[in-house]
Amino acid sequence: MAPDASALPLPDLDLAAVLFEQAADFVGVYDVAAGWFTRVNEGGYRLLGYASAQAFYTDSARTLQTQALPQTEWVALLAQVRRQSGHTLPVEVRRQTGTTFWVDLKLHLFWHEGREQVLVQFNDADCLHRTEQQLAQSVRRFEAVFTHATIGIIVCDRQGGIVLANEKSHQLFGYPAAALLEARIEDLVPDAVRGHHERLRASFNAHPQVRTMGANRDLLARRHDGSVFPVEISLSYFHLDEELFVVAYIIDITFKKEAEQALLAERRHVEGLNAELERKVADRTTALLVTLEQLEQRQHELRQALAAEQELGELKSRFVSMASHEFRTPLTAVLTSASLIRKYPATGQQPQRERHLDRIQASVKHLSDILEEFLSVGKLEEGKQVAHPAATTLPALVAEAVAEVAGLRGPGQRIETDLDGVAAVWLDGSLLRKVLVNLLSNALKYSPPETRITVQAAIGAAGQLVLRVQDQGMGISEEDQQHLFGRFFRARNAANVPGTGLGLYIVARYVELLGGTIALHSTLEVGTTVTLTLPYENNTAD
Repeated sequence: MAPDASALPLPDLDLAAVLFEQAADFVGVYDVAAGWFTRVNEGGYRLLGYASAQAFYTDSARTLQTQALPQTEWVALLAQVRRQSGHTLPVEVRRQTGTTFWVDLKLHLFWHEGREQVLVQFNDADCLHRTEQQLAQSVRRFEAVFTHATIGIIVCDRQGGIVLANEKSHQLFGYPAAALLEARIEDLVPDAVRGHHERLRASFNAHPQVRTMGANRDLLARRHDGSVFPVEISLSYFHLDEELFVVAYIIDITFKKEAEQALLAERRHVEGLNAELERKVADRTTALLVTLEQLEQRQHELRQALAAEQELGELKSRFVSMASHEFRTPLTAVLTSASLIRKYPATGQQPQRERHLDRIQASVKHLSDILEEFLSVGKLEEGKQVAHPAATTLPALVAEAVAEVAGLRGPGQRIETDLDGVAAVWLDGSLLRKVLVNLLSNALKYSPPETRITVQAAIGAAGQLVLRVQDQGMGISEEDQQHLFGRFFRARNAANVPGTGLGLYIVARYVELLGGTIALHSTLEVGTTVTLTLPYENNTAD
């Protein structure tokens, strides 16, 4: 076992012992012959994680390093210490816990009592070592980013003196190695803009910011031989010891500009070809459009002619069908009654003759009404029918219309009016009477016995007269309602009832002349309601 620390006095002075024991760093005496420490201070063994000096002396590992030096290296190290009386080297040291840390190991050789001894000193330099490593990494990163960058990087001070330039900058500007450090930043701009550049530099120094140079304009740089070349430049800055330094990142864009010029020339060539092609296409398109327009006009005319022909054919068919039926029935009645009158020559047979004369008169009136409808349609389609507004007394007009259709009423049929106080209106009374007569005729014709037809009138909003005719007749299907105001159209459930199919067509055209609208609502076996909305002026002359 190694001797206790108290049994190994340091040479000479007690002061040395005090300094030895009070040192905060590791201080130990290493006996070369014994191959281990014979004395260590308290700060030393605690730094290595030992509870006492005795625990340190009796440590069987007997090594401070994470990897023990081979004997040959240890001998060489001792020889160097002997030559220089001391030596310092960085070493990674292991604590008793197994953790490691870096130290700057200081070795000093001396003799005591005829034995070769080494004074060993070190402290925890792990933080310093990490800092040095980080610094070394920073240097390597700086070299990778700055020194070996593929673009030119130049750092200058506030006065424009170049303090740092990478290898690429020297290549771009044609300067020998490190020669840019003797130049100013204005030496790298064309002579024509040097004075302007100095003003720009002063402005940047006053308000430094990270930005690109030459917005919306081309930048040129000057080589060492005086030639110029196009560049792109970005600026940044940093402060060091309160001094401003400006960093310029420079890219030679000669190839880019040449490519742009080639592209521009090619674009002009293509634009010329496109313009010529567009002119030819425009000429041919114009000719094609004219031809297509002519074809469309011809097709439109043909479609119109075909539609008119089809409509005319359909109207002719409807007219022939209607006329053959509507004219044949009253004419047959006239012929039959005329023949039968001959059979009643005696004076006492006058009632029989009058009955047949009434039939003849009714048939003739029916034929007259049919012809009147045809004449009305002709006037309407030729534009000869116009409205002549005048002061009209609505109750009297409704009474006339009701009286005119009185002969058409069936058994138990009645017409009721509700005019809601509407008196004088300003409109064409003749047209309105014809409309009412037609609507009342239809209501009586298509309603069964013992039913009521209602005529209602009221003043609506915005100066509108609302006139409504309602019956309790057979009604009209929804499918037929959309065709009711066409010429010669008759609902399918009214095929057995005499009629020309022109009545509602005439009514719609008359309402249009009066400036109003017509609406029809009908339900099969329930009835039909026709609503007229007409403008009027209640300003009959006093």
